[in-house]
Amino acid sequence: MFPTVREVLALDPVRHGAPRLVAGEKAVDRPVRWVHVAEVPDIATLLRGGELVLTTGIGLPADDAGLRAFIETLADVRVSGLVVELGRRYFGGVPRAMAAAAARRGLPLVELRRATPFVRITEAVHALIVDAQLHELRATEEIHQRFTELSVSGAGPQEVVRQAAELAGCPVVLENLARQVLAYDPAGESAELLLDGWEQHSRRIQPAGRTAYDADSGWLVTTVGAREQDWGRLLLRWPGREAATAPPGATPPTRLTILVERAASTLALGRLIRRDAEGLERQLHRTLLTALLDHSRPVDEVALRARAIGVTLDRRHLVGVVVRHRADDTDDGPEETGPARLRDLAEAVGQALREAKLTALTSALDDQAVGALLALADPATEAKALAAFAAALRRVRVDARSAPGTPGPVLVAAGSGVGSLREAHRSLVEARQVADAARRDRRDLPVFRLPHVGLAGLLHLLREDPRVQTFVERELGPLLAYDARHPRDQLLGTLRAYLEQGRNKSAAAAAAHLSRPAFYERLARIARILDADLDSVDACLSLHVALLALDAVRTR
Repeated sequence: MFPTVREVLALDPVRHGAPRLVAGEKAVDRPVRWVHVAEVPDIATLLRGGELVLTTGIGLPADDAGLRAFIETLADVRVSGLVVELGRRYFGGVPRAMAAAAARRGLPLVELRRATPFVRITEAVHALIVDAQLHELRATEEIHQRFTELSVSGAGPQEVVRQAAELAGCPVVLENLARQVLAYDPAGESAELLLDGWEQHSRRIQPAGRTAYDADSGWLVTTVGAREQDWGRLLLRWPGREAATAPPGATPPTRLTILVERAASTLALGRLIRRDAEGLERQLHRTLLTALLDHSRPVDEVALRARAIGVTLDRRHLVGVVVRHRADDTDDGPEETGPARLRDLAEAVGQALREAKLTALTSALDDQAVGALLALADPATEAKALAAFAAALRRVRVDARSAPGTPGPVLVAAGSGVGSLREAHRSLVEARQVADAARRDRRDLPVFRLPHVGLAGLLHLLREDPRVQTFVERELGPLLAYDARHPRDQLLGTLRAYLEQGRNKSAAAAAAHLSRPAFYERLARIARILDADLDSVDACLSLHVALLALDAVRTR
């Protein structure tokens, strides 16, 4: 926002005075907040820092000790620099004592070897400051206008982050509370370098306050959230591409603080709007099954339209089913990836329903899963119907691959059966959550139900809830931060071994491939870092749940 000493020296009124930099070469990028003309030695008491002091030296002390004291007082109040016009008090140059003191304190000291009206210098510098302030105001206005437009248009997180990076000229990253990157824009820099080891790097960025600058890491950070529910952080790396020219100890301009806070507000508002309007958006593109899942249409309308296409949902026992590919599916070739693979899966589900003689609504739910709502005449036939569907799907998948014997790498998950269409949403959501939680389960179960996923599955279902992420950070945050600072001395694995071995220290030491004394010492360190009693059942239970939640949060 303010011009630097270097920029002031380049102004025409200053160049007219034939300036010569005598000392403080490394500090010429200090900002100049104001210009002050002074001819008395005790002027420092009237300054607030950031001023460029102009003097002819007439009133300065005659002795070297007095000159050194004068320079010391100016440096103590952190003036930007001192400009001395030669020809009135000093002729060949400034006194050596003055130059030596300025060099020792790193204070820019400039000689003007030709007489120059100080008023021209002050006018030029103050005009530059006013222009910079006006530019800052215009930039701030553009920030507000840009993000207002993004809010009105319902822009997604990636677009908001892109616009923020464009306005700032710096890399911008949006992360959740688990330090996972949700969106980013490298602003022309290397994305690989920006995101390499992001979680550990992010945990070392811990500024104070909701919006603050972490000088050690060079990141400007603000918290993202609304309605007292924080769900992420927005980080802007400053000075970005300006690193070579930014002066030491510099902080981001006010404009960038306003930018990240305005971008964070837009992200928080957009999340709320999308949450409220998602059903409305999907009315135009989703089937009746999606309408049930998202509550985007009245159930009476869904029942009416479903009956019109031959699917009776009234007075039926309804069961939500989700079929999805497993997480490590590597059997499908490149030609079967993406939309084509999802289309094949949807067709297989439809064919399996026909072969099992089941009535159902069915539709793709997302890029990985196909859903179905089974309509059964008798609740007692639920288990038999699900088993028939799973067996039929297995046959269809095998036939499609022309490969005898082994089923395709998909899993079938089912929610709890319900007795009315108004409860179908619950069954569908439960089926989808069970499918997500079981996607890495290696058991070859015909149908996964809620009891199969256990505590780890429950935490997986809740992994995107900020409260779960906050719990993980509260329980394990100090240990994760320690590991981030000490990559060669990781302690999380030690804690995991201890808890997984039922707090049996000898067995845990063997599992961790450590001697018992070394293992005991690491446990003691963990206890100090977490301020936890590792002999307490309750404390260890809480930590074990936090570890399972951490695994769920990190799972993709």
